[in-house]
Amino acid sequence: MLDRLHLCVITDVGLARGHDHVAIAEAALAGGADMIQLRDKTGNLRDLLPQARAIQARCRARGAVFIVNDRVDLALAADADGAHVGQEDLPADSARRLLGTGRILGVSTHNLQQAEEARTHGADYIGFGPMFATDTKDTGYAPRGLDAIRGIRKVVALPILAIGGITLENVADVIGAGATAAAVISAVVGAADITAATAAFRQRVMAAKARG
Repeated sequence: MLDRLHLCVITDVGLARGHDHVAIAEAALAGGADMIQLRDKTGNLRDLLPQARAIQARCRARGAVFIVNDRVDLALAADADGAHVGQEDLPADSARRLLGTGRILGVSTHNLQQAEEARTHGADYIGFGPMFATDTKDTGYAPRGLDAIRGIRKVVALPILAIGGITLENVADVIGAGATAAAVISAVVGAADITAATAAFRQRVMAAKARG
């Protein structure tokens, strides 16, 4: 399933013009997203749980993957497909033990060493970035660029979700450099029409893959 991913949309209610996580997910799924990642660093877990369960139901209905960012407890409570952790979150090996072998674990990485450690500690896929300059999230790392993802692709066989500053203008280059899929936040969630923006990204990704 992960090898066939094309586009992950990460929810962010702060960018979404009044939409909640469920509305963002519904619109993105309608546009062709095949992974939804619920990202909310400050929300109350009790309030987020019904939203997470609703998103999972919608993802299952469309055959998409549902991942919860950072909060492994929320992922388990919502029966999500898995969780995604960053370098400052729960360590990957600990997250894997909590998730067990039946759920997906994604790990954010910013260099080759982190990518190899993520693989060793049980990651099913890695996020890699920031690819380009972005204001959405301060990772503390300079933009990685296309050469970096090419280097990761040569060494790490796991699916790679490229993230950070990805736009319609550069997403084909990211796929061409070796990313399995693109993960986008502001370029989709902040759009006036989330469904149309998602569809445009998916079209670009699919065209890039068709070119090989």
